[in-house]
This record gives sequence, C-alpha cells and structure tokens, in this order.
Amino acid sequence: MCNGQWRVNKPPFSSIVMLLLFTALPAFSQQQPPPDRQLPPSDPSATQQSQPGDTNIVDDNKKGQEQATCTSTSSESAETESADTQSPQQSSPPKQSGTTSTGSNTKQPDAKSAGQSTAPANEGAPPEGQQPKRILGLMPNFRAVSAGAIPPPPTPKQAFIIATRNSFDYSSFVFVGITSLLAEGTNAHQQLGKGVAGFGRYYWRGFVDKTDGNYLAIFALPTVFHQDERYYAMGKGGIWKRAVYSATRVLITPDYHGHNSFNISELLGKGMAQRISLAYYPSGSRTAGALATKYGYAIGRDALTNVFREFWPDIAVHVLHRHP
Repeated sequence: MCNGQWRVNKPPFSSIVMLLLFTALPAFSQQQPPPDRQLPPSDPSATQQSQPGDTNIVDDNKKGQEQATCTSTSSESAETESADTQSPQQSSPPKQSGTTSTGSNTKQPDAKSAGQSTAPANEGAPPEGQQPKRILGLMPNFRAVSAGAIPPPPTPKQAFIIATRNSFDYSSFVFVGITSLLAEGTNAHQQLGKGVAGFGRYYWRGFVDKTDGNYLAIFALPTVFHQDERYYAMGKGGIWKRAVYSATRVLITPDYHGHNSFNISELLGKGMAQRISLAYYPSGSRTAGALATKYGYAIGRDALTNVFREFWPDIAVHVLHRHP
C-alpha cells in the first residue's frame, strides 16, 4: 500500500492460461470419442447389457455361414450326381433298332429261332402261312416267298447266293444220289453201265445238270432280263386255283417292277443246260427225242416243286399239326 492506498498486483498472462487449461481438462476427459473409434464402455453393467446382442449377432453370422456352406455343399453334390448320371449315358453306345437293353445273349436265341418271321421273304405273312427255308428239314426252299410278303427284287448277289445254296446244299447231293440210283436201275443210258461204276457216271453228270441249270435259271438269265425267279405263294383260294397258279409259275414270273412276265429265264436256262449236257452224255442220248425228254423232266420237276411249296404250310398245320 503506497500513499495510503492498497496496490493490487496483476497476475501474469501465463498464469491465467495455465489456470484455464487445468480448469478445462476434466471437461475434455469426460467427452465421448467419435462413433467410428468408440471404445467399449468401462462400466461393467453396460458391458453385461451389450453381451446378449453381440452374442446374437455372432450366432446369426455363424448360422449364415453354416447355411451358405450347406447350400454350396448340396449344390456340389447335386452337380456330382448329375455328372455321374450323364457319364453312363454319354459312354453307352446308341441302341440299335430291334434290340433291347437286356443284352445280346438274350436276343440272339430269339432271332435264331424266329428267323423265318424276320426274313424279308416272310415279312408281313401270318405265322401259319410262312414258307420255311427247308421242308421237313431236308428239301431246300430258299426260293419261296410267303403269301402276303412283298420283298424287294433280288440283287445279282442275292440271286447268286440262292443259286449256290440250291446247288451245293447237302440235300442236293442226296437228291442227285436218288435220281442217279433210279437212272442206273432203269438203265436209262446203257453206255454208262451198271453197278457202282455206272452209278458214279450217272451221279456226276446229274450233279452238273442240276448245278448249271440253277446258275442259268436263277442267277445269270434273271439278272440279264430283270426277272425275279423266286416263288411267290398264293396262300388262299381253292385247291385247283392254287395248284394251277403254282404249276404255271415256270411260265410266268414277276419282273423287277412286280409285273407278270413270260418266264424266259426258266425256260431258256433249262434249255441251255440241256444243250451243255450234250458235251458229256453218250452219243446215244444226243437225239432230239432224248433232249426233249430231259428238258420236259426238268421243267415238270420245277412245276411240281412249286405245287408242293404252295401247299406245304397247309399240310404242316392241318395234317401234321406243326409249325411250317
């Protein structure tokens, strides 16, 4: 105090700033951090209240992950199953028509036993009217076509096969043996002799007659004249009508277009075979009468064979009570 008055000393500016900082520091320490960097509360009660919600969130996340895993697993298994299902289908060969998935071992016996019904010459014909490949297991019947069947015209290769089977089938050797035995027994050609030697001379000549006649009348001339030398059975009608029809097929035969035509292949083929036989038969058999007799015998034999072919299915079913 000077001159009777109190003198007040002013605090320095730095002291004032320090005082303000110490006063404001507790207030700044109580403020919350920003939302993106908010720290968990230190109050235990608040922590306990937040645990259920966090647990639910975690459980929901786990369930979502498990569902996604299950979905992906099921999709992968479905793709695997579809791939397994498609792989056999892609690897298996395409099925052929007329076969089943049971295997070839089951189907082959059926095709072998039912060969008549699957052959083109029997297609469309009823079972009781089908023509067999052999009659009574001995007589060749390769040229017959069942009634109602309309196969395509034979190719030259098919005609050649039919002529070959008719000529060299085991039944042909039996048939030539029977006719040769009859000719030797009746002494048809005295110059050929008798006994075993004579039988041999008849046999090889008869075999050549039959063979060259088959190739000329079934293969060579029908290929040139476009004629079908197979026998087409009638199958229905009266006895006389069917008998006349079958016997006259040596005179009438269908061409490649299915029209009836004069059977020049049969008539000319058998005549050419008889002309060839002049080269190996004795001179006494080379007369016009002898040739006419042999020619008539060859044509008549084919006509009677056709008649027997026509009625064989009826004989087999109604007389022998068996399948033709």
